[in-house]
Formats: sequence, C-alpha cells, structure tokens
Amino acid sequence: MAEIKSIEKPDDRRDFPRGHLEVVNLTGLVFGKATFEPGWRWTESVRDLAGTDLCEVHHNGYVVQGRMRILMRDGAEGEVGPGDVFVVQPGHDAWVVGDEPCIMFDFAGGMGEYAKATG
Repeated sequence: MAEIKSIEKPDDRRDFPRGHLEVVNLTGLVFGKATFEPGWRWTESVRDLAGTDLCEVHHNGYVVQGRMRILMRDGAEGEVGPGDVFVVQPGHDAWVVGDEPCIMFDFAGGMGEYAKATG
C-alpha cells in the first residue's frame, strides 16, 4: 500500500488567534503543519478552544522556521528552532520567540484534535 497526500491540500484547516493548523489524515498517521505568528502563546490563543489549562497533546515535531519556547507543568523549560526535532509530553504551555513566525511539522497523531473547539 502507498498513500500520498500533500500538506498543500490539507484535509482540514483550523484557524486560531495568531496562527493556524493544516492537517492531512493518512492510514496510521495524522500529520500537521502549524504556523504560529509572533505574539502567539498557547494559553492565550488555544486554551479556550481546548478547554484545558495547558496543552494536553503529545507532540513529535520538526521546526522548519522560527523559534518556540516550551514550559512544562513541572517547570522544566526548553526552546526549539530551525532543524530541531522534538518530543513534548502533554502538560505544557508554549510561545513564539522573536519576530518571525514559527512553522513546524507534527507527526505524533495528537494534531487530529488540536485546536478543535470542545463542547
């Protein structure tokens, strides 16, 4: 079996304050391309959509452009930038660092529900 889709023709697009997410669904994989504009912060832009205090999505990702700071529930912090591959467990806040949009790919599968309105 071969299954091929282009992120340029996503199955779904979700807009939220200062950013958007494009998603393609393949067998066994939900792949997301997220664009976060300067000034984006999860607790300000997505919290109300998610209905949780922190992001509770597991992320496996790759940063294409820009920088993002991540603050875990336990106080641990890190920063990712272009070329970085990362794993972030549920229970975090994150925000764009600097004046450049942060563009990243996520292939953990959790993006299937990311930034979907609850309720």
